[in-house]
Amino acid sequence: MTVKINSKLAITPSIEGVDLFCGAGGLSCGLAAQGIKVVAGIDVDPACEFPYEANHKGAKFLLRDVTTISGKELNDLWSPGALRLLAGCAPCQPFSSYANTATVDQAKWRLLEEFARLVDESQPDLVTMENVPRLQREQPFQDFLKALERGGYQVAYAVLNAADFGAPQKRKRLVLVASRLGPVSVPEPTHKGTKNWVTVRQAIGHLNKLNDGQTCKTDPLHTASSLSELNRARIKASKPGGTWRDWPPELVAACHKRESGKHSAGVYGRMEWDKPAPTMTTLCNGFGNGRFGHPEQHRGISLREAAIFQSFPETYQFTPKGESVVIKTVGRLIGNAVPPKLGEAVAKALYASLPASAATSLAGTRAK
Repeated sequence: MTVKINSKLAITPSIEGVDLFCGAGGLSCGLAAQGIKVVAGIDVDPACEFPYEANHKGAKFLLRDVTTISGKELNDLWSPGALRLLAGCAPCQPFSSYANTATVDQAKWRLLEEFARLVDESQPDLVTMENVPRLQREQPFQDFLKALERGGYQVAYAVLNAADFGAPQKRKRLVLVASRLGPVSVPEPTHKGTKNWVTVRQAIGHLNKLNDGQTCKTDPLHTASSLSELNRARIKASKPGGTWRDWPPELVAACHKRESGKHSAGVYGRMEWDKPAPTMTTLCNGFGNGRFGHPEQHRGISLREAAIFQSFPETYQFTPKGESVVIKTVGRLIGNAVPPKLGEAVAKALYASLPASAATSLAGTRAK
């Protein structure tokens, strides 16, 4: 069995991870940064294949619907003797605060059931899941918890803020960790408190300046969407941390003048240099889609800036070299990702929970 040296434990068993609903690889990136060997990522979206394989050398990407995956297939991915982690973030649209639960595709609600099925069939030693906070109030999550308990897992979960773990973004997410080896705890913040948060200035202040519609010559992902003449005038009238209420009347949108739109102050806003970015969404590169205006430059944030706010390494590849960047596709991949810094925190919590003797014994019984 492979082992690694750890400052707290003399010998720590190796963990191998399989990442369900892996997307562009944000969770895998964080897990790998803390020593977990991610052996495979699984996703139904073809756009995820390049970024996943390009940034996770040695890991397989399976372009598969998880409903067609069996526990046996997962077991074939893990090495004999390694501790097995099944990780994933089922698409959160059904549970998002933006979703109308009466009209969402109910098939997506069942993805958490598929996650539970695969846990039952493959019996991993460790499980982790990330999703939107609202999920904890929904029945699919309660069913998932019951399935883990039936499987002999000890479970811990909490709503965590990515900013408390070094991501330059305020992003609250439900994080669950579970273990068949003993008690487990959710990650402890490393940047707790607003004074310790990484700011927009610290994260992107060094990047080359751009105009709207411009692409950096040395980094194709550092590209900003074009603005209309009206939105260019609006962003010039916008203050960092302000709202469209700061604009002269002729720039205010008709929908915001109506009673129903007067409270929609969270769009057409600029970020503030000395605070973290707001939550990145799949449309975060658009100035009119939230507080996604650059603090100083008259444009929305670039795709590279969005990826940095998600805490991806600045060298993370989303598009093959020489190919045009499809802004809508890459923006979706970035906005949907698990922040790698949150993945790092999960990995640390999982390693900290391992009782070395019990883990070694369990892994040894599976070695062929």
